[in-house]
Amino acid sequence: MYQSVKARIYPSDAQAEKLSQFFGCARWWWNRALNETTTTYAETGKGLSREGLNALLPALKKEFPWLGECHSQVLQSVTLNLSKSFINFFEKRTKFPNFKSKHGKQSLQYPQGTKFVDNLIYLPKLGWIKINLHRPLDGEVKTVTISKNPSGQYFAAILTQQEGEYPTPSSEGNAIGIDLGITDFAITSTGSKYPNPRHIKKHEQNLKRKQRKLSRKVKGSNSRNRARKLVAKVHQKISNSRQDFLHKLSHKLVNENQVIVVEDLAVKNMVKNHCLAKAISDCGWSSFVGMLNYKCERSGKILVKVERFFPSSKTCSNCYHRVSSLPLDVRHWTCSSCGKHHDRDVNAAQNLKAEGLRLLALGTSATAGGGNVRPSRGRKTSVRLSPLKSEAPPSVVSA
Repeated sequence: MYQSVKARIYPSDAQAEKLSQFFGCARWWWNRALNETTTTYAETGKGLSREGLNALLPALKKEFPWLGECHSQVLQSVTLNLSKSFINFFEKRTKFPNFKSKHGKQSLQYPQGTKFVDNLIYLPKLGWIKINLHRPLDGEVKTVTISKNPSGQYFAAILTQQEGEYPTPSSEGNAIGIDLGITDFAITSTGSKYPNPRHIKKHEQNLKRKQRKLSRKVKGSNSRNRARKLVAKVHQKISNSRQDFLHKLSHKLVNENQVIVVEDLAVKNMVKNHCLAKAISDCGWSSFVGMLNYKCERSGKILVKVERFFPSSKTCSNCYHRVSSLPLDVRHWTCSSCGKHHDRDVNAAQNLKAEGLRLLALGTSATAGGGNVRPSRGRKTSVRLSPLKSEAPPSVVSA
């Protein structure tokens, strides 16, 4: 099994200058390889393979001597990642690969040749660099990815391979349903509510002030570059606080439960609502579900995703009576069939839990009409086999 650890590194000024050069070499080769592939495909109808792209490197190093100063395996890793990007595109998991810019995040990858001693990491053609490892590395180091964020911080993402497999998932234990929202970030089927920290709102005034100063700087000047880094640091602080909240909450929920049921939300479509787009993006629902997914996998627990068309809010969790409509401003409602009073979010979480346990027992994914409403794209959900009608078929009476 694989595990990744991300740690901050502190290169010297000379090493930072070399890293900047290596970032440029990796970025240049990505753009050149992408252009060569698209051009060849337009002319011949066939693209260039990974081996075909690597065969171009010796001639390019003679034409551009500065390209040879970068570690050769770094450039070969760029070719490998580009090939994977095309595979993911043709399998409809990602968009078509884009050209990379020198502005923003920069990265490169070392497939081998790295060493670790105490709080130091050795990178080929760079030497020993101080690293802040917050946990020991278990297993064999496969790759080390060096990155630089817009605020000027350097990080090393270390991928290790450990012996053994993940624990076999088991459904024996506590089960919980989670409804994600904006006012309260997460509402569980037990009635617990976790308020939304609203990370952007806390830093909004500070971000607004620094962005106003940045807009007044002359493009290309050193003062503008310094102001840009100040803005990037505020964004980095917002991102760090969001990631910290999501990690702590997902860790708590996975530790306390064996089966976790969430709704498969279409966040990309939800942010098209301009009134709620900022608040939805600030929540980080997709990142939260992704954290639940890999943490459940590592712990031998089960994450069930219920289809987005399941009417969790409009269905009574007591008698399963479904109301015709339930506007978003209605946060509490009373069932007209059994008379039970519901909190909208807690009721939705309870319905998600019941539906998730039903899907887990059946080993199938039910949708609004018993089949796939829309063609499936991208990676499959956690529990999705063959569609099954949620209602029993009508009995046939013989004449």
